[in-house]
Amino acid sequence: MRIEKLQQLVEESNNEAVIIKNKENKKYFGSLGGSGIYLVVTPTTQIQFFDGRYRQEIKDLTSGFENSEVPQGSYLPKIFEWLKKQKITKVAIEPNGLSIQEYQAFSENFEVTIWSKQIQQLRAIKSNKEIQLIKKACSMTDEIFAELLPKIKIGMKENELGALIHYLSLKKGASAMAFDPIVASGPRSALPHGRPTQRAFQSGDFITIDFGIVLDDYQSDMTRTVALGEPNQELREIYQVVKEAQQAAADFVKIGVTGQEVDAVARKVITEAGYGEFFSHGLGHGIGMGGDGPILNPKSETILKENMVMSVEPGIYLPSVGGVRIEDDVMIENKIGVPLNQTTKELLVVGECYV
Repeated sequence: MRIEKLQQLVEESNNEAVIIKNKENKKYFGSLGGSGIYLVVTPTTQIQFFDGRYRQEIKDLTSGFENSEVPQGSYLPKIFEWLKKQKITKVAIEPNGLSIQEYQAFSENFEVTIWSKQIQQLRAIKSNKEIQLIKKACSMTDEIFAELLPKIKIGMKENELGALIHYLSLKKGASAMAFDPIVASGPRSALPHGRPTQRAFQSGDFITIDFGIVLDDYQSDMTRTVALGEPNQELREIYQVVKEAQQAAADFVKIGVTGQEVDAVARKVITEAGYGEFFSHGLGHGIGMGGDGPILNPKSETILKENMVMSVEPGIYLPSVGGVRIEDDVMIENKIGVPLNQTTKELLVVGECYV
């Protein structure tokens, strides 16, 4: 079904084939994600070019494709030979799949079109099966976070908490982490993507914890900022502003609005509270296998539709002071946004001494 939609897209465009190299896109269309696999799709054919490392997996794990095994490193000559044999002269490629060198090689042999949004738009609307997998991943993320909270103590190091997130996720049944967990404490919580360090947690710290898991190829993504002991009044204030902004934006998610309109709702709350310059990123991104649409930011003209799933994650980051981000995954169901995370967004105060 997915391949058929892609084939229809190729047929309706002014192209004769599309070359798929991006890992998530290959997996979405039923191929494997390995670096030595290229998927070529025409309106009538889908063929995998792969090297010998994938011979058994191609046989065991994929179906419905023509297959062509090629020597490792000789992919493009074989692909070009096949395309020319089919009398194909116009091909589409992904902007984030092929290297510049590969793009140049295609451009020298074919008329090339870059598909910047077509595949992302195709993937943005989730099937019922995809939605169930994402819901399950979000529920498991809630469970992992709940198990994590009592273990956060004064004196614990950021990278210890990061390792614990990874351990609990795999123990709970995740196949992998969606990305390296973000654990940023104290003044470092002002770093939107602060990776764990050797910094030890101190009383009064805000700790931003952002992680997601992979379950049957589908991801979750959740952020909560917790207080270790009693935080100062300024941190409490920005927490309430972010909480209000996140709730307002999540409530505004619905069919027919654009990504920039949802972003503007959260940004308005934060700006009116006097912290607009400290909200330094877009509001959210699509949730799925990775690299999904829609995007929520000030420039996004994407119109939200039924069965889209996205993160809603405003933040305020005060240099040398600290920061707050709150993130839920939200899906559009029956025309309105429905949060998939059940973890409270009230400020959680945790921690005793770490022994």
